[in-house]
Amino acid sequence: MRGEGDTAPDFTLMGYDPEGVVSEYSLSETTSAGRYVILFFYPADFSPVCTPQLCSIRDAEFFAVADDVVAWGLSADTTYAHEAFARKHGFDFPLLADTGATVSSRYDAHYDVWEGQRNLPKRAVFLVDPQMEIRYVWRTDDAYERPDLWPLKEAVETSIEADEIDAPRATLETEPNFGLLRSEE
Repeated sequence: MRGEGDTAPDFTLMGYDPEGVVSEYSLSETTSAGRYVILFFYPADFSPVCTPQLCSIRDAEFFAVADDVVAWGLSADTTYAHEAFARKHGFDFPLLADTGATVSSRYDAHYDVWEGQRNLPKRAVFLVDPQMEIRYVWRTDDAYERPDLWPLKEAVETSIEADEIDAPRATLETEPNFGLLRSEE
């Protein structure tokens, strides 16, 4: 089962974005640009629990904590259903079409059968860092349970802080003038 510290499975899916454009979304291309990606798996657009879940994600201002954090919603719906769902609720993040639950199954977050429907994503949340490492996981078998977003917020903040600390920095020993030229006195 995929967990924290594991390498995130790469994927490319079609998605509907807040500007009304349908395009491809690649996890590896996004993370290689130095971005963190939060994956919100959910069973279906317009369902009784998914609608308030995605509305709470839309309303959670902490996703704007940094420009290098993006959120993607993934369900088994098509981009056409995503367009109607996003327009109705004003979602400001892309909704990706995981038809057949191919991506959610690679993340160990799918139902073979749920309420008579086959191959639907389970409700799950993954935080993937720029090195494609999974930094946070929340998943449930109960399709009616919604994730608590505060532990995710803490994981995002902790991951960004840790990566900033680990990032190579110029020091007085390695770059005495930090690349600046000193004027002669």
